[in-house]
Amino acid sequence: MTAFLFVTDLDNTLVGDDTALKELNQKLSQHRQDHGTKIVYATGRSLFLYRQLTTEKPLLTPDALVTAVGTEIYFNPSEDNFSPEWAQVLSEKWNREQVVACAANYSDLVPQPHSEQRPFKVSYYLTPQAATEVLPQLESALQAKDLNFKLVYSGDKDLDILPIKGDKGLAVQFLRQKWGVDAKQTVVCGDSGNDIALFSVGEERGIIVGNARPELRQWYQANQTDYRYLAQAQCSGGIIEGLNHFGFLKN
Repeated sequence: MTAFLFVTDLDNTLVGDDTALKELNQKLSQHRQDHGTKIVYATGRSLFLYRQLTTEKPLLTPDALVTAVGTEIYFNPSEDNFSPEWAQVLSEKWNREQVVACAANYSDLVPQPHSEQRPFKVSYYLTPQAATEVLPQLESALQAKDLNFKLVYSGDKDLDILPIKGDKGLAVQFLRQKWGVDAKQTVVCGDSGNDIALFSVGEERGIIVGNARPELRQWYQANQTDYRYLAQAQCSGGIIEGLNHFGFLKN
């Protein structure tokens, strides 16, 4: 067995089945101790909400924490400072104030709580009924201002406006290159639309948990390869299933 880079979303992926989470924690902790495997959480949560989750669930301390849908990377989640290197990558032509001003023209966009508004993330609630009309209009309006942005809509409710390079997948590539880990020794796990970026940047081994949302299942069906695996089990149980499938763990 050799070291690998383990990357997972949190809500409804790593977290959601307490019994399976306990088993997975034991396997990963042992693998990290024996082989130097690195553990990364890549979440849509802010650092604030991540810390809240650690008081509710027994999470291993990660080697890096990617928060705010890939826009912040923390190498020490107990500190408030995120990676200035990654911030530099995202900052080019990003103008948060103009993004907010533009979005204010759409009454269907309901701002998410203050804790979820971040330097490189502007977040709203948006119903699926309104999304079909609002998203194309908002995209055109932002393009007209020549802004660096991307729209990520997931879970039929969450809209995040991010810098063009701000996503979980590119953040993981940044970490891979920093640590010198090959894509084939990297495994990424997710359950929803904002995890598509994890699966679509390269040939990282991908585990889609059995409780994945329809938008991710549809994407998987349209983009099947032998390095992506749709598990039957849910949450951490699906991750264990996938890690065994790819041979990262001993059965």
